[in-house]
Amino acid sequence: MSAGTTLLAAEFETIGSPQMWTIATAALIVLLGLDLMLTRRPHEVRMGEAVGWSVFYLVLPVLFGVYLWGAYDSTVAVEFFTGYVVEKSLSVDNLFVFMLLLAAFAVPAALAKQVLLYGIVGALVLRVIFIALGAAALQSGTWAFLLFGVILIVTAGKILKDALGGHEQEVDISSMRTVRLLRRFVPVTDDYRGSRMVVREGGRLALTPLALAAVAIFATDIVFAVDSVPAVYGVTDDPFLVFATNAFALMGLRALYFVLQNVLTKLRHLNHGLSVILAFIGIKLILHWAHGVWTWVPQIPTLASLGVIVTVLTTVTITSLHANRRDRRQAAEPAGPSAEPAAEEPAGLPAER
Repeated sequence: MSAGTTLLAAEFETIGSPQMWTIATAALIVLLGLDLMLTRRPHEVRMGEAVGWSVFYLVLPVLFGVYLWGAYDSTVAVEFFTGYVVEKSLSVDNLFVFMLLLAAFAVPAALAKQVLLYGIVGALVLRVIFIALGAAALQSGTWAFLLFGVILIVTAGKILKDALGGHEQEVDISSMRTVRLLRRFVPVTDDYRGSRMVVREGGRLALTPLALAAVAIFATDIVFAVDSVPAVYGVTDDPFLVFATNAFALMGLRALYFVLQNVLTKLRHLNHGLSVILAFIGIKLILHWAHGVWTWVPQIPTLASLGVIVTVLTTVTITSLHANRRDRRQAAEPAGPSAEPAAEEPAGLPAER
């Protein structure tokens, strides 16, 4: 068989037996149901509650990774942990956009948890769709690796260009097509009505700003899925592992938001790091595709990918903290004399009175 015919289809193995998919889906439904029960009563999330849930959702993937290591082998476990780190790092950037959306819609603190849950449920649905489409593309041919790689490199270039240009992320609600479309066809109340998304006013159904906020977050989820799913496929081509990494990262996203909402703006170099990570994974995908055509082309091992990703994230965190400390020191320094000394009057001339 020639090298060209090997490009007709990308064969990949998966640990996702029907039993594994059933258990994973059932566990996800139970966790979402528990979240929905806790969200029925709107309340402001305190730091202790947020930290507790964040730790819980960090322990779960660790336990799952240990299970994969024992039940299968270290390769499967490393692929899962690498994909999870990629998804978690991309999710932190997503949190910053969520924070801007909640502020733009002036969502009350007591309702923020509910809006984020709706957004995460929508993100999970979208990820499942994109994962299935990605698996179908990989089954049809390894050209999908090349396509995914190009998408990630282009995305990395855009993120880096914005970061180097000093363009901060911002949200303009009036320019969001989904919000404009809803406002055009459905009346919207001027104020929030508790946790209700739809109310009846003057005999007509009307949406509340809470519904618009949820729709806006769902719309941004589509953009996030376009980046994150190809990125994880750059780590593993097992659809089940791709789904698991996305699910674990997203389920802990809401609690992490309340822990990091005061820290997100301080990670000033996060986008620089994400651009490097996406470009690196894009190159990894292109090399993987090229290896199928020319076997002498090297591939990047998954363990090496994990080391690069962790190193980049650690570096940008350190540089962000250093830059913040430098700015605080400069702000604390007393300003030097700003006024120039008065010019001395020529000798022999009487001073004006």
